[in-house]
Amino acid sequence: MRVVIAGSSGLIGTSLVAALRGAEHEVLRLVRRRPGAPDERGWDPPAGRIDAGALDGVDAVVNLCGAGIADKRWSDARKQVLLDSRTVPTEVLAAAVAEHGVPVLVNAGAIGYYGDTGDEVVDESSPSGTGFLADLCRQWEAATAAADEHARVVRLRTGLIISPSGGLFGKIKPLFSFFLGGRLGNGRQYMPWISLDDAVSAIRFAVERDDIAGPVNVTAPSPVTNAEFTRTIGHALHRPTPWVAPAFALKAVLGDIAEEGLLSGQRAVPRVLEQHGFQFLHPALGAAVAAAVNG
Repeated sequence: MRVVIAGSSGLIGTSLVAALRGAEHEVLRLVRRRPGAPDERGWDPPAGRIDAGALDGVDAVVNLCGAGIADKRWSDARKQVLLDSRTVPTEVLAAAVAEHGVPVLVNAGAIGYYGDTGDEVVDESSPSGTGFLADLCRQWEAATAAADEHARVVRLRTGLIISPSGGLFGKIKPLFSFFLGGRLGNGRQYMPWISLDDAVSAIRFAVERDDIAGPVNVTAPSPVTNAEFTRTIGHALHRPTPWVAPAFALKAVLGDIAEEGLLSGQRAVPRVLEQHGFQFLHPALGAAVAAAVNG
């Protein structure tokens, strides 16, 4: 297949490019600067422009664009950046997919679509929740609408990434290494995680399988609570995890990020992937964390 990827320089994008090429697919990367390599094509999402010929003969477009959710505190201006960095590129690509007759659009999204689900198990048939993240995800998915009648559209809902570097594990590993690991709030919130290897394999699966469309939870089949997540990482790194970050302190320091991103969660399961026979390399958290530590 000839696959175009937008957002190829990020954690998932970099690994996805390598995985697709390893499977003998041709990969072209959309870049916002002047193209400087044979596999690069230029585009300017705010201007609604993609280089002429960039989608010629393309079998699938994968869109991974979006500013980092937890990179900065959520001011009103930052929230707008988070929204625009997702919906604008998606709208441009969806329209281009329809115009050029590209058969497949696989679009990034997040498990935050479901809001805070408590102990309730949710899958792709579950309704959207409330809050900024849920609203963001709804608008993100809605931005693919232009492609719906012309292509097979897959709307990814990706969980927290476990990776040797980057992703959730990459950010918190130093805290545990310096004996500062601990649960967040009461620790009962669920964390829908997935290893980087499985996330990349799931996206490739969605690209290659012509019988998958609509929402797809890109999560491991065994979501865990924050307390269990904390214990598992501590065990893997041979560090105690006695600390507790109180909810009030997290909210005071981080604002809305703490409420929606740290103290709430989703007990989400990958029903669609399982129904289509996807095989997880790391179905259990312990194995995923061990692989990240050793990787």
